[in-house]
Amino acid sequence: MLGNNTNNSNRRHSSVPIDSSYGHLQPQALDIEKLVLGALMIDRDAFSMVSEILHPETFYEPRHQKIYQAIQTLNLEEHPVDISTVTEQLKKDGTLEDVGGPMYILELSHNVASSAHIEYHSHILAQKFLARQLISYASRIETSAFDETIDVEELMQTAEGQLFELSQKNMRQDYIQIDPVVKQAIDILTQASANAGGMTGIPSGFTKLDEITSGWQKSDLVIIAGRPAMGKTSFALSIAKNIAVDYNRPIAFFSLEMNNVQLVNRLISNTCEIAGNKILNGQLSPDEWERLDKNLNRLMGRPLYIDDTPALSIFELRTKARRLVREQGVQIIMIDYLQLMNANGARFGNRQEEVSTISRSLKGLAKELDIPILALSQLNRTVENRDGADGKRPQLSDLRESGAIEQDADMVLFVHRPEYYHIFDDGNGHDLHGMAQIIIAKHRKGATGDVLLNFKGQYTRFDNPDANQFNSGPDQGGEILGSKMNGEETLLPLPLPSDEDVPF
Repeated sequence: MLGNNTNNSNRRHSSVPIDSSYGHLQPQALDIEKLVLGALMIDRDAFSMVSEILHPETFYEPRHQKIYQAIQTLNLEEHPVDISTVTEQLKKDGTLEDVGGPMYILELSHNVASSAHIEYHSHILAQKFLARQLISYASRIETSAFDETIDVEELMQTAEGQLFELSQKNMRQDYIQIDPVVKQAIDILTQASANAGGMTGIPSGFTKLDEITSGWQKSDLVIIAGRPAMGKTSFALSIAKNIAVDYNRPIAFFSLEMNNVQLVNRLISNTCEIAGNKILNGQLSPDEWERLDKNLNRLMGRPLYIDDTPALSIFELRTKARRLVREQGVQIIMIDYLQLMNANGARFGNRQEEVSTISRSLKGLAKELDIPILALSQLNRTVENRDGADGKRPQLSDLRESGAIEQDADMVLFVHRPEYYHIFDDGNGHDLHGMAQIIIAKHRKGATGDVLLNFKGQYTRFDNPDANQFNSGPDQGGEILGSKMNGEETLLPLPLPSDEDVPF
């Protein structure tokens, strides 16, 4: 029990604010705060048990915040923590009298017998702090909701973003002993051994690409990049069609550049092999009408979900993605394209900071939902200014607002068509007319390399090459033009589509 002096000290130095909305005291546990601080000053090992749980702002009492800050400083500087050192640190900080002087520090340590329950007590303080944060969050949203000058839909996005940020800050992933992780890894390995080609992720439909990647892996952020009109969307749509139609796996496609009808027109052209300009003007030959009737059913009823919200924010994406995963069982998400997104609800000094936030959020969302996210990205103009075949080959540094994208991505693919730059031979005897090179420039979990695919610009379609094109065997899976472990230089340059090749 604490004596009268302590109670008087509390009245002198502590002002307990009341939540004006409901007339309630803010969630707090002052006695437990004192126990924790006292325990930290009598047990040299106690801080290591609570350093990830507690921060100065976790404490409700301002005096306790300053005392914990002093204890934290002493630990960071690897100094011993006791009554004397804490008092000296507070004196150095100029806050000793603010906290009640040396006598209050002495009181804290004298009322604690041991640090036996410090971790349990610290979790109680963390819960009280989170409750106070939620009250503050709700109060801000309530105040904004009464403001008729604020757009309600924008407020919803801001509210969700702030709540997500709050949950991320307070969500701690504890360490785990290795045994269950080893078991999980062996289960994945066993499952892969039972699949043809060792497929552990969602297949792209391009055999040689899947040989390198083993499919799109859970929680991965994959960036598909290229210069404008180079076939990025066609490549993404070919993958989406393969996943939804050939493998019947639920996929969501967020198109920020085209509306739903334009996107579906491309899918129809891709699936039915009808030129895009004919899809637009309706001038189909009898044979093409027959192909349309025959192949259109392949798209109907498939688990492909399209969203064409323009200027999609990362908060809107998160809301929709969670719902799609929960309600439709979506296993993979594609975004066309990253630079058209925004991170509303936050202010940034420049566009690069905003893109960095978007990139980091996409990686966080992939981990949260435990699904792969494929995001298309633009390249800067540096490619156009370089000379020679190797100069036209995209590099990681060509990524627009590149730093964070390159860092956050688990895999970076470049779509490159050498013939766009009048390069028709790769130096190894491969004819590059009508070919696209998919450059795996970064692969955190495996090898990098280049894969050649057929590109049919009039159908906005990528295909595996025929078996006899590169003598690649009966699987007709394309050609791997060099594959090295991540970090080493990959081989060969690649072509990209001209404006004439891409009809929409």
